[in-house]
Amino acid sequence: MLAKRIIPCLDVKDGRVVKGINFLNLKDAGDPVEQAALYSREGADEVVFLDITASDEHRKTMLDVVRRTAEEVFIPFTVGGGIRSLEDIELILRHGADKISLNTAAALSQRSNSSAHQLMSSRANSHPLSKLSWEVYIYGGKQPAGIDVIEWVKRVEKLGAGEILLTSMDRDGTQIGYDIELTRAVSEAIKIPVIASGGAGTLEHLYDALSQGKADAVLAASIFHYGTYTIKQTKNYLIKKGLNVRLDKY
Repeated sequence: MLAKRIIPCLDVKDGRVVKGINFLNLKDAGDPVEQAALYSREGADEVVFLDITASDEHRKTMLDVVRRTAEEVFIPFTVGGGIRSLEDIELILRHGADKISLNTAAALSQRSNSSAHQLMSSRANSHPLSKLSWEVYIYGGKQPAGIDVIEWVKRVEKLGAGEILLTSMDRDGTQIGYDIELTRAVSEAIKIPVIASGGAGTLEHLYDALSQGKADAVLAASIFHYGTYTIKQTKNYLIKKGLNVRLDKY
């Protein structure tokens, strides 16, 4: 069985890590380069950098911040936000990213990209439509895409996406727990890995997403940025709960 992954997320705006609730009321949470370096040293399995206003502001990802962050981490590094073309993907990879996360551009084009599909992590920002139906949102969660989440993840899996970064916008920053129904529905619909995102507030929430939600990884921000838990505490807790996680970095 593959080890479950613990992934800190750096939501970046104007060159600073920020955190809010439901993508709104953003507060400063530190320097992305310093934060990424800390998580790399602590034993995080990966780190995700999302330029959260790039798509909505119709600009490209801040390449200098990506480059400086990549220089400080020695774990897989995913970058998303403001990516619209193969040229954008190439630039970001050249600046040190290991993987690319796409949402807005992928939802708008809905076309396979054979040159990039092995590197792509599709991102689904979602709002619920009904109890067991959810809609994809684009432009940093500001606009509905008119696409059903389950249909979308099946489609991008066929197009070659390497994994799904699944964010429940309604849970983002609330610290009330991941949307387990959404996470489980997506995990059961596809064979590629699913990263649960949005709502982590306790270590039990992470365990629930990995066990009940059947996620392959959990992404969290606030609980790590503000020192509620360390990566080591998180992994030790999950091991005691019987999950397989990597401890080889300690």
